[in-house]
Amino acid sequence: MKNFSTWMLVMFMAMFWMFRVIVAIMPEFGTTLGSIVPLNGQLEIILSFVVLVCMILVVKRKLLGAIIYVIAYGMYFGADLFNKVSSIIEGTLSADGMLNVLISFIAIVLAVAVLFDLLVDKGRKANPKDKKTDWFYNNEQFDRKLDERADKNNYRTL
Repeated sequence: MKNFSTWMLVMFMAMFWMFRVIVAIMPEFGTTLGSIVPLNGQLEIILSFVVLVCMILVVKRKLLGAIIYVIAYGMYFGADLFNKVSSIIEGTLSADGMLNVLISFIAIVLAVAVLFDLLVDKGRKANPKDKKTDWFYNNEQFDRKLDERADKNNYRTL
């Protein structure tokens, strides 16, 4: 992970994951975090483990991690967001529900931002260029000139 944007997105992913873990645990203690409640308690716990794996894949710059992250959050928070937006249009949503809409919206935006960051990153290729070592390995100027008496050892690791 060389990009600052990737570091920031992974940190936001981790903070949002910790927030969702706290939200999932609070009903077990008989309370809620303000008016924020988990949409589905059992599915929230499963989703937290899936997101943990996705964070590891995103750190390793795997596109599969971002795709799974978007699909998981899209299915979990997207359906809730769609239902709550229809309730907003009808005018039947309370102020407590608006906070849950905001959290669902943040989850969807975060997942799309992670996917977009991995799609745009050009350093994610199979053989990325590394400026720290390519000057040595790809430069003929620094090759040793050997004659027949010289040591034939390979000084470079290939």
